[in-house]
Amino acid sequence: MAAPPTPPRGQRAAFRRPGAAATVPGTVWDALEPLLPDVSKPAQYVGVEHNQVRTDWTAAETRWLLCYPDTYEVGQPNQGIQILYEVLNGRPTAMAERAYAPWIDLEERMRERDIPTFSLEHHRPLWAFDVFAVSLPHELGHTNLLNLLDLGQVPIRSADRSTEDPIVLVGGHAAFNPEPLAPFVDAVVAGDGEEVTLEIDAVLRAWKRDVAAGTAAADDRHQLLRRLAGVEGVYVPAFYEARYSGDGRLLRTVPVEPGVPALVPKRTVQDLEQWQYPVKQIVPLTETVHERFSVEIFRGCTRGCRFCQAGMITRPVRERLPETVQKMVTEGVKDTGFEEVGLLSLSSADHSGIGAIARDLADEYEGTTTSLSLPSTRVDAFNVTLSNELARNGRRSGLTFAPEAGSERMRAVINKMVSEEDMLRTAEIAFSQGWRHCKLYFMVGLPTETDEDVLAIAELGIKVWEVARKHGRANKVTISVGGFVPKPHTPFQWAPQDTGEEIRRKLALIRQAISKVSGLKLRTNDPEEGVIEGLLARGDRRVAAAVERAWRLGAKFDGWHEIDTLSTWMQALEETGVDLHWYIARERDQNEALPWDHLDSGLDKDWLWKDWQDATSDTALEDCRWTPCYDCGVCPGLSLEHDTGYEGGSYNMGAGRKTLPVVPSGLGGSDQLPTVAERYVGG
Repeated sequence: MAAPPTPPRGQRAAFRRPGAAATVPGTVWDALEPLLPDVSKPAQYVGVEHNQVRTDWTAAETRWLLCYPDTYEVGQPNQGIQILYEVLNGRPTAMAERAYAPWIDLEERMRERDIPTFSLEHHRPLWAFDVFAVSLPHELGHTNLLNLLDLGQVPIRSADRSTEDPIVLVGGHAAFNPEPLAPFVDAVVAGDGEEVTLEIDAVLRAWKRDVAAGTAAADDRHQLLRRLAGVEGVYVPAFYEARYSGDGRLLRTVPVEPGVPALVPKRTVQDLEQWQYPVKQIVPLTETVHERFSVEIFRGCTRGCRFCQAGMITRPVRERLPETVQKMVTEGVKDTGFEEVGLLSLSSADHSGIGAIARDLADEYEGTTTSLSLPSTRVDAFNVTLSNELARNGRRSGLTFAPEAGSERMRAVINKMVSEEDMLRTAEIAFSQGWRHCKLYFMVGLPTETDEDVLAIAELGIKVWEVARKHGRANKVTISVGGFVPKPHTPFQWAPQDTGEEIRRKLALIRQAISKVSGLKLRTNDPEEGVIEGLLARGDRRVAAAVERAWRLGAKFDGWHEIDTLSTWMQALEETGVDLHWYIARERDQNEALPWDHLDSGLDKDWLWKDWQDATSDTALEDCRWTPCYDCGVCPGLSLEHDTGYEGGSYNMGAGRKTLPVVPSGLGGSDQLPTVAERYVGG
């Protein structure tokens, strides 16, 4: 169904309180509530969760609507939204509420009745807020962003908005290349959000005060954007221009507004100890994809997996103290009543104090219904001790690991330093200790991949399955395989991407190879989803025309299997003249400008290129936490270095803490991990 045009502003008055001042918007609840009995999962629209913050509208000077552009069940557990919600609501002059995408059944009824996108706390309309801040965890949420704006009665294009409209601000991993969204967003922040969000809030509050005092023009949106662009790390796309060569290649993206930076840096929180969130995690009212109390135990990764955008853009490594993790978990579990604790990071078993953390938490909750989980665990960091601590309360349902590639050669290409011996050793540990299910994640379509590499996925899966069956006929192994999508700010940003047809062919090879192995399950993603993701991941501003056209043709929830939007996208690409093959299947050369070159992730582009060349020659690199620096470019300019453990290095954890030379420990699956005393001297 094609999206209708934005409703006129006159319709907004329908959602003001009778007799209320124009500055106090009404609630949509009275119009919304009668619709809920007729839609799926109505509880997701009600609000009233434990730890929800409800601030009086008139008590705040700045009002934020934080949004995860997907359904409540997917977006509610998002850690980034939870953290910023607490950070903003902890400021006396600010308020923050949350919004999620309504499912199709409710949206249809909302459009019939002109009910706008609303906040969950007070069911206030999107258009009434000062800032609409959207977390973009991946590119398949782009059309949902446009849909939420339009449903919220806000013009989808930045150029069409006035000061009556919210500032549309985006962040998250997909914000590291926001160019396909450039016409639609007002501002972009790449990197950590805790500090910069408060700085943006201060700028907005000062601007509103100046307007009230008559020293700033109430209708001068350009001035407000100009002030926002003065905040370090805030990118205002309208102040930049993309320039192209005659053959269609990007030449550069340059500032056209005086005084804005030519290179916009990401923001980095340097000491997580100063940001101990969440304190009051919101407990969902209805079922969500993750129901647990979550604590981020460290941020960043230096394993150097070449496919992994998250690992590259979140450098350097910054750990939380084990005692801080203990305190956050103890207080959080008591407050929320969750029966699972998730210790989050990109590779949680890599925390240098993970042994002590797991042991102390297992001690605290032994004999209770509370269990521990490491949602992200590396094969070569898992060991017997960790296995036993995680399962102290008898819960040994399943473990998830990500070898990513089946052959040793392919793992060298992607710098996933995990051997087949590591994987089989880990499987032996897990199943011998009573774990019953192991899920393995792989990718196909990786650079330099051959059919032999693809079939090695099936072979490794079968070997793990044989280990599982040795320890029990009921044990299960699942191999989950998806198509690789090259991402910005990684060594593979220059690589060609396989077409959907080629990914499908490779998946068929794996399916055939394991067809006679009863009990070994294969799960795959739709290869065509990766095609659209790849277009949006590495697209430039010209792709924005296809994003808008796809949305107007009805595309939304592009990552959901229940909704097939591929034909819609293909029609949009044809109508807008965007060449899909040119954007996804073409290898870039070293001298070609990339759409995100003006956004600084901290990684040196020459270093990334060298790592790309190392990949094509099957050359792997060690984790730089345990070896001398590779000069990737991230650490200079920061008042810290990522936690290092190589001999002659130091743990530099910021002011007030001593440094301690250490020798590598806990590597390669060893059960020997640094103790708390070894890890922090005088900490």
